[in-house]
Amino acid sequence: MQPTYVLVHGAFANSFSFAPLQAELGLLGHRSVAVDLPGHGFAATFPLAYQAPQDAAGLAEAPGAIKGVTLADNAAHLIGVLERAKRNGPVVLVSHSRGGVTATAAANARPDLIDRIVYVSAWCPVDLEVNAYYAEPEMATVDAAAFGPALAGNPAELGVLRVNFRTAQPEVLAALKAAFLADGTDDEFRAFLNTYQPDENLDAGTSADRARADTWGRIPKTYIRLADDASLPLALQDRLIREGDALTPDNPYDVHTLAGSHLKWLVTPAPAAELLAKLVD
Repeated sequence: MQPTYVLVHGAFANSFSFAPLQAELGLLGHRSVAVDLPGHGFAATFPLAYQAPQDAAGLAEAPGAIKGVTLADNAAHLIGVLERAKRNGPVVLVSHSRGGVTATAAANARPDLIDRIVYVSAWCPVDLEVNAYYAEPEMATVDAAAFGPALAGNPAELGVLRVNFRTAQPEVLAALKAAFLADGTDDEFRAFLNTYQPDENLDAGTSADRARADTWGRIPKTYIRLADDASLPLALQDRLIREGDALTPDNPYDVHTLAGSHLKWLVTPAPAAELLAKLVD
């Protein structure tokens, strides 16, 4: 029976970024569903102050619908999608970047709904909470301070993490491109940036949301490394793989590698689609 690929986006992203990948999967004969987590996609907030000409003061204060959304909310929403997809046959759960945290939480809760879980340069915390990994040596090459000028408002006051992706500051755009799509053209980068939404929720999980051997660990799992990823470095990807393998030595990751940056596999999706298809073909 043909599987359904359920695709889970990362921070500030949404289902729109998966459209080219879904087209490639469809042309290979595979069905897929791209998920919008709560507060994403058409449920996202785009304040009027975010439009041109921008109102920086208004953008820093405008409320966001994603305020208060938790990782538990994300996992519950994803589980609802998985339940519906499972009625039609096997399910391959594919997550990218921060979407891996939600995928892991769903797998911890309902491993019966997932026939294979795939992480594409995605977070699958095992030994630490997600935020704690940022202080580890594997993340030393990530210059989080470079994104400071793009922040809009105080997260503690807004209740959301808000980034002005429509900034025209050359140095901020250069930092974002270096982090996410250094191997893309400027036009590709700006096109992708315009699919992003300004707000993301603040809950990246606690120790209770780390991968569990008794549930998550029962699911066949694949990790697709992105060799040139600057925002989730290869060293961190490899550490997550090692930690997962140590947690479930009898069910290690099936590991593959794609060339490219954090977003290149979505901008040029044919290689990724072919790899995902081979996992079930």
